[in-house]
Amino acid sequence: MRARVPAAAVSLATGAVAWELIGRLAGVSFFPPLSTVAVRLAEMAAAGEILQSVADSLVNLLIGFTISLVAGLLVGVAMGRYRKVEAALGVYVYALLTAPALVFAPIFFSLLGDGRGSIIAVVVMYATFVIIINTASAIQSVPAHLVEMARSYGASERQVLLRVLLPAATPMIMAGVRLGVGRAVTGMINGEMFIAVVGFGHIVTEAGGRFDSASVLAVLLVIIAVALGAVWLVQAVDRRLTGWVPQTSRGSQ
Repeated sequence: MRARVPAAAVSLATGAVAWELIGRLAGVSFFPPLSTVAVRLAEMAAAGEILQSVADSLVNLLIGFTISLVAGLLVGVAMGRYRKVEAALGVYVYALLTAPALVFAPIFFSLLGDGRGSIIAVVVMYATFVIIINTASAIQSVPAHLVEMARSYGASERQVLLRVLLPAATPMIMAGVRLGVGRAVTGMINGEMFIAVVGFGHIVTEAGGRFDSASVLAVLLVIIAVALGAVWLVQAVDRRLTGWVPQTSRGSQ
């Protein structure tokens, strides 16, 4: 951990300096310097725009990702454990994963209107299927001899699932959850921009309409901060659940 913090700080500082220099040297309106964006962000925060948008967007993200997580884990475990379930649902899961989620926006709009429900539906479409696939693959990757050993000691199907399969599959499942939370943030922004025009999407749409690049980039910084915060929370849960896993493949440099 000590080795990663300085590296991250150096990387962020380098990116900030590069942004400032490129913005000043390029002299184009669509890519203002970081200092200009920071000033605009402070103005928006003082006016209360950022706080309200963060609150609206976080509600959409939290509800949508919670639904995605529960559905993704349940369906993924069922597909990974039972071949008939995988045969029945697999084609739909892979089809929906590869389909652009926004193509369903008109359907959500017509069914749920232009409120929060449509945005949450888009978040669910973005995040659910990658969690399903990773969870199913994780369950299927558990060595068969572990299940056979548990069976030989008289373990029931429920005990095999809870005490053998899920613990062994947790590291790979959490990798899917990390991917899912990133896709959920993307779905939240797209839903807010193209359906309800609230939260971050509302600010981006309005600022883009008046070609206010500083405001767009200011919101982008906040979105990145929200995404990194969500990923950090998932990683914290991941470390707590998989602390027993030896990190043999990770270098120390």
